[in-house]
Amino acid sequence: CNQIGNRGTVTEAANFNPDADAQKLREAMKGAGTNEAALIEILAHRTIAQRQRIKMAYKQTVGKDLADDLSSELSGNFRSVVLGLLMLAPVYDAYELRNAMKVTPAWTVLVVKKLEDDIIGDTSGMFQRVLVSLLTAGRDEGTTVDEAQAIQDAKEIYEAGEARWGTDEVKFLTVLCVRNRNHLLRVFQEYQKISGRDIEESIKREMSGCLEDVFLAIVKCIRNKPAFFAERLYKSMKGLGTTDTVLIRIMVARAEIDMLDIKAQFLKMYGKTLHSFIKGDTSGDYRKILLQLCGGE
Repeated sequence: CNQIGNRGTVTEAANFNPDADAQKLREAMKGAGTNEAALIEILAHRTIAQRQRIKMAYKQTVGKDLADDLSSELSGNFRSVVLGLLMLAPVYDAYELRNAMKVTPAWTVLVVKKLEDDIIGDTSGMFQRVLVSLLTAGRDEGTTVDEAQAIQDAKEIYEAGEARWGTDEVKFLTVLCVRNRNHLLRVFQEYQKISGRDIEESIKREMSGCLEDVFLAIVKCIRNKPAFFAERLYKSMKGLGTTDTVLIRIMVARAEIDMLDIKAQFLKMYGKTLHSFIKGDTSGDYRKILLQLCGGE
């Protein structure tokens, strides 16, 4: 979940003055052309909470909406990053989900019920059921491990997959979407003992398509969330072309939470810095703002 962590590259600016920032942003957009460097200097070095105060100050002093002004001044990937930075974390998440589903622009009420309806309208079958389960946020947030239950869970997943013809995905859903992290780590250990293979390997053998992707994502996030994001970043940039939507989403959403851990994990997994990857794969102001969110080498 997106509580703001203390492992981010973006931290609170000292001597913060929202009115002064609002004025500087106004100046940066005045007249012909835009001073992108000034926009980056402010927006990439303020927290989400501070940016909300800048938005309020801008509305009070300029009488216009900051996001609207920036939206009409900027374009392309740079605009996507800037507008993402101005949103509160849950709003940004909802906005990105909406884009992923290509829901109509009228979709503005950011409520779970509406989101659930959209997911149901846009997906089907077991994949839909997993998404709806995750959306209801029914996961146990505790830390206790029920030893007997962990062994039982591992056994049931094994019997629902590897040990039978066909797969009973509901069992996977029940365990993977509901149990707490510590408990699941114990289940994964036990599963390895019973089946002789990692749960990831079994998911790949037993499932395919979106369902395989979503269960693998859940397992990877439970095991090591920074590694999950490091891998997504790597895949968004390796090879020909860049999947900018993924790159932008992670850089914006994790900058204040665990970007330091993601960077360390990236280096460990790929032998290169995230900074160098972004630098080699992007250009212009888009590159500049991403590198600020990434923080130094």
